[in-house]
Amino acid sequence: MKLFAKAVLQKIFVYLIFGCYIFVNFVLYPFVTYGATAGEFFSDDLNQQIHNEDRIEELLPLYASSAVLMDEGSGRILYNKNGSERKANASTTKIMTCILALEYGNEDDIVTFSANAARQPDVQMNGCEGEQYYLKDLLFALMLESHNDVAVAIAEHIAGDVETFAGYMNDKAQEVGAFDTHFVTPNGLDADDHYTTACDLAIIARYALQNKEFQEIIRTPAHTFSEISGKRNVAVVNRDGFLTQYEGAIGIKTGFTGNAGYCFVGAAKKNGMTLISVVLASGWPPHKTYKWTDTKQLMDYGFSNYSVHTIPDVSIMVPEIPVDRGVDADTVCVCLKEGTSISVPMRENETVRYEWNLPDETKAPVQKGCIAGTVDIYIDQELFASEVLYYAENVEAITYYHELIYVFRRLFMI
Repeated sequence: MKLFAKAVLQKIFVYLIFGCYIFVNFVLYPFVTYGATAGEFFSDDLNQQIHNEDRIEELLPLYASSAVLMDEGSGRILYNKNGSERKANASTTKIMTCILALEYGNEDDIVTFSANAARQPDVQMNGCEGEQYYLKDLLFALMLESHNDVAVAIAEHIAGDVETFAGYMNDKAQEVGAFDTHFVTPNGLDADDHYTTACDLAIIARYALQNKEFQEIIRTPAHTFSEISGKRNVAVVNRDGFLTQYEGAIGIKTGFTGNAGYCFVGAAKKNGMTLISVVLASGWPPHKTYKWTDTKQLMDYGFSNYSVHTIPDVSIMVPEIPVDRGVDADTVCVCLKEGTSISVPMRENETVRYEWNLPDETKAPVQKGCIAGTVDIYIDQELFASEVLYYAENVEAITYYHELIYVFRRLFMI
């Protein structure tokens, strides 16, 4: 009799559990609300606007055929005149030559002048075949006096020959994002298929400025050194007039050829910003000073019209994502990677808008730190950056155990 009663109770318990499962999944669950609709999370109110006025682009009276002004910190283009046009760029090419020498060589490397290097046209150091110099000294001759023979000697030392070194230059251009650039020579002398754009030169200069040794070289007023055997002394003087003409000037490199005209890549730091300017084809002889006039106009425009803002703004409303079958959670928060913020110059009348690329709903379990989606950041109508969004918390998934506990609590009001 006791065994029969025990069997009956076991069957009743099994039926009770099965009934609870049916009740929770097919009666109670469809009426449980797990959060707001997607439309509530992706409303226009999420687009944080800093200002309401339309941006007004000023046209500067520049001599240069092509010009760009870039913020070094964020990479944002602040002014653009034909910045995507392919042009010869003369000795501004040596920015790339210098940065590759710093990355591939050692300052105490001994560079030997070949006959090919020695026969390069002006401007030159007049190095003779067989002469030897330390690489660190030749970099000053390269950037301060723009010696063409030095550029070839460095290229041959780093890569074995000019053609291979040009390959290194083009690989680096692609690596840093200068996709509309192709180098043939290390010194920038006119050559078929040797070109870049003002935008690409600004990108290359931005990359170069990250190197402290590069910055020290381009800011040096003068440098003296000797051929290793001591038979010759060399003195070089910085020909960058911008350094002494503009407050906060950093450099960077002048250039001139018959095809390129006068060119200059400059940088200056003021008001918490470092700006990079590029002017190409800024006049031909006798208008040697046009490049300085253009550069100062660009810098004045940038420092006068832009101030630094932090994006994303900490006050923006970051949406939450509805969670399907989460324990004690109808939604889950998302966040940017800790420390994600960009200081970017903005005009007073520019607006910032955020577009959230997130799923309408996610299914539990949710793991903190996993990628949830992205946010596109627009300044006015221009896409400025895209950042990854991560889940900010863990959400446990509802199991049959949780459902059973829920039903028992509802049935017995626990």
